Amino acid sequence: MSEFKLIDPVDAFEKIKSGNVVVADIRDPQSFKAGHVEGAFMLNNSTMTEFSGITEFDTPVLVFCYHGHSSQGAAQYLANQGYEEVYSVNGGFEMWKQNFPFVSE
Repeated sequence: MSEFKLIDPVDAFEKIKSGNVVVADIRDPQSFKAGHVEGAFMLNNSTMTEFSGITEFDTPVLVFCYHGHSSQGAAQYLANQGYEEVYSVNGGFEMWKQNFPFVSE
C-alpha cells in the first residue's frame, strides 16, 4: 500500500504546468462550478468509476478540497486503490485561488 504526499500550492502549480498530472477536486458541485483549477476532474462517489477508467495508475494525481484537510483522506484512498503518485494540496482550493489561476463555469 502506497502513501500519499502533501504538496504546497507552488509545487502543485509547477506539476500542473508540466502537463503530466491529473487534478481531482473533491468539493461539492456548486463550489466546483464557482471556481476550480482548469482541467480539474470533479471527483466524488458517483464519478469514481469514470475517474478510474480515464486515469492510469502511474499518472500523478493532485487532490484538492476546500482547505487541504479532506483531500488527505481522498488522496490516501486513491493511493490504496493503486495510484502510485498521489498528492494532497496544502491549503486546498482556498489557498490556491489567492495565488494561482482558476476557471469557473
